[in-house]
Amino acid sequence: MKFIQNTKIKLISIVALMVVTSAGCSEVANDQTPSETTPEPKVVKQANASSVDTASLEEALGNRLNLDITAIADSPVEGLLQLYTDKGLFYASEDGNYFLQARVYNITDGIIDETENALKDMRLSGIDKFSDSAIVFKAEDEKYVVDVFTDATCGYCRKLHREISQYNQLGITIRYLAFPRSGLTGENYDNTVSIWCAEDPNKAMNLAKAGAEIAAASCENNVAEQYRFGQSVGVNGTPNIIMPDGSVVPGYQPAPALAAALQSAGS
Repeated sequence: MKFIQNTKIKLISIVALMVVTSAGCSEVANDQTPSETTPEPKVVKQANASSVDTASLEEALGNRLNLDITAIADSPVEGLLQLYTDKGLFYASEDGNYFLQARVYNITDGIIDETENALKDMRLSGIDKFSDSAIVFKAEDEKYVVDVFTDATCGYCRKLHREISQYNQLGITIRYLAFPRSGLTGENYDNTVSIWCAEDPNKAMNLAKAGAEIAAASCENNVAEQYRFGQSVGVNGTPNIIMPDGSVVPGYQPAPALAAALQSAGS
């Protein structure tokens, strides 16, 4: 009985920690713009679910739920499948009749957030695809690299950017990924594309974050792909900081606080 009570207390504590107010901007629109990029090839991962017709299940669930399912894998819970989608990580029964939006905790040895561990892997593998298209403000004496989903109109994004030299001085390289909060249409999206397509994207980012107008520009870009990737790993506001281990800091963090978190994590 004590074990059950203690476990309940720990789980309540975890939920309380998850419900925090972060310093960030959160006007996120639903993406209703047709894709400008070629979808990634689907990767279906199977371990023990060899009896499951994942292709049929992927199509059926995708149609019923209006989700783009990019992969199906076994979850840590027997009989439950893990769905990687454009709107996040979900779970479903093997017959496709039950669908869950949930957190899975392994309590066999302490409490391990299995869902967050899966999301960490998802974030890191996705970020790796954008290593050549991020806008990078590199620290001269680089100790850490963090990826930041940003919107040039977001007040806290601007605050973070005003302090970019402080992050760099502490050895933190900032790599910006695009996340126009109003979605993939309108002036904000167009301006985001102009930043990424500018002759000098870093200079354009400086100007935009200072509230100045920037010259319109267009090019082949993956702003929309970065935005959709952010949605798929739970980004719903900016700035959103992805740490080197794939964990998330949802909001603005002063440079000393972020440096301390990175050092504490052993990144």
